[in-house]
Amino acid sequence: MNDVRTLRLARLDDLAAVDRLLQRSFGRLLKVNYPPSVMVTVVPMLARAKPALLASGRYFLVEGAGRLLGVGGYSLRGPGSAEIRHVAVDPDVARQGVGRMLMAGVFAAAEAEGVRRYLALSTLTAVPFYTALGFQAAGRIEMQVLAGISFGVVRMQRVP
Repeated sequence: MNDVRTLRLARLDDLAAVDRLLQRSFGRLLKVNYPPSVMVTVVPMLARAKPALLASGRYFLVEGAGRLLGVGGYSLRGPGSAEIRHVAVDPDVARQGVGRMLMAGVFAAAEAEGVRRYLALSTLTAVPFYTALGFQAAGRIEMQVLAGISFGVVRMQRVP
């Protein structure tokens, strides 16, 4: 089996593949931290690729063995600051370096644009991942998504 992994910028024609990866990743990995009500109502809304983000030149894909393994990117948020956006890894390769490879590309591209401070709204599931990358929790918030249903996330930041 070919284990060569590559990192590249996303294109708009990647939209369907990114959608499928987000749905597969969020649908399996978030189950341990979120109740069934969130999994059936909120997660399908979150697990949708954002066309403007894919076309921004700031969204990346990790591919390997002929398939999409990870996705994620950033948006600029003022001078020297960026927000990490829509990061996901195929659950079949979680904890195998795909997320680190992806984020190394994100950090390199963002730093080339002068970014030194990173913000993220992390799912409860991804907090250990972001912590391992040098992010610190800045507080949990409950996002009211639908009447009576909230989605817990953790504000995180990484400052050198």
